[in-house]
Amino acid sequence: MCDTTRRHFLGHLAVGGLALTPLAAMLSACGKSGWPEGMAEIKWDRDTCTRCRMAISDRRFAAQVRGGPKDQVFKFDDIGCAVFWLKEQAWGDDPAIRMWVADAASKPDQLTWLDPRQARFVGGKSSPMGYNFAAYAQPQAGSLAFAEMRELLLQKGK
Repeated sequence: MCDTTRRHFLGHLAVGGLALTPLAAMLSACGKSGWPEGMAEIKWDRDTCTRCRMAISDRRFAAQVRGGPKDQVFKFDDIGCAVFWLKEQAWGDDPAIRMWVADAASKPDQLTWLDPRQARFVGGKSSPMGYNFAAYAQPQAGSLAFAEMRELLLQKGK
């Protein structure tokens, strides 16, 4: 019941100029679900990667970081871009940084977001910038922890 149907429905709920507040609040959250607390919405095909400036299009590999002195949001098209970009930041190893990466096993229209430090990474995938790691919530055959995947990428350099 999102979009125009929601607005039409809310218009009919007005009684004496007052809307039924709890129901109205619940319905107004319709379009905002799916983004974890603290994570900014990614505008697919419009937002660009903080590091490489490519449009963020392939939802399976998107990542985001929130942190730094101003608690800013930084968006990435590939977890590899996030790894290399964080390495260049003075605050890049701060444990208070919040990070998200798309679970490659989730449906593109219903993404699940993972903390990359808790995710498992499988190599050999075709990612936007060629770092070729996809994140999964559950361990997969041959999967790596974030620290292992990060170390492999940094050794290769790119």
